[in-house]
Amino acid sequence: MILATWNVNSLNVRLPHVIDWLKSNQPDVLAIQETKLADAKFPQSAFAEIGYLVEYFGEKTYNGVATVSKQPLLNVSRGLAQQGVPQQCRLIEGEVNGVLIMNVYIPNGQEVGSQKYDYKLSWLDHLHEHINDFPKDKPICLLGDFNIAPKDDDVYDPIETRGTIMVSDVERLSLERFRTWGLADAFRELNKEPKQFSWWDYRMAAFRRNLGYRIDHIWVTEPVRATLKRAWIDKAPRKLERPSDHTPVVIEF
Repeated sequence: MILATWNVNSLNVRLPHVIDWLKSNQPDVLAIQETKLADAKFPQSAFAEIGYLVEYFGEKTYNGVATVSKQPLLNVSRGLAQQGVPQQCRLIEGEVNGVLIMNVYIPNGQEVGSQKYDYKLSWLDHLHEHINDFPKDKPICLLGDFNIAPKDDDVYDPIETRGTIMVSDVERLSLERFRTWGLADAFRELNKEPKQFSWWDYRMAAFRRNLGYRIDHIWVTEPVRATLKRAWIDKAPRKLERPSDHTPVVIEF
């Protein structure tokens, strides 16, 4: 299987990029985040025309996730239950060929110490509780925009960014629980070089200067980790006109 994740930062704007990328790369599954589309306006036919099925969970203007696949996504579940908190469209999951594809758009958090930061940490708590419901020997891929750079090698300047959003110790420790539970960072299993990024701000010529963060991830349980063949970041879509600020992360297993 070839599995990819991509925060497209508005599917309305980036749909031609996504369709072209699917046609050129032919992944078995593409997990998309930040579709920013209500379900009634999702362009399902555009994917069907190139031989892909799609399951989606979206809302107008914000958030939104979709899983595009060649084979049907089975046992589909949408949303992450949080008592007393309005639902945001940040998780869709289902099985393809016996592999659980858990597509997530983890909150950004905006600023350390803010209410949105607290919401991010709470959302991660609930996600951890959710994944605890599954056996660790099940083939699982937790993938998407995590909005966390796990290690200093995953940011352009660990000193300048230390303690800021997506790099704070609390966020990293919260993410580390998933590794302790039994997930492996598929990209880092096969690529040890620092400064391999998946997101660059639109400002400050960040992409040209490679001032990036590796915040888009595919974390996998042992049955998938043991069969990993390749893992890479495809920077080509970030070079297009009107690109997303993220670019696809891909694994083959």
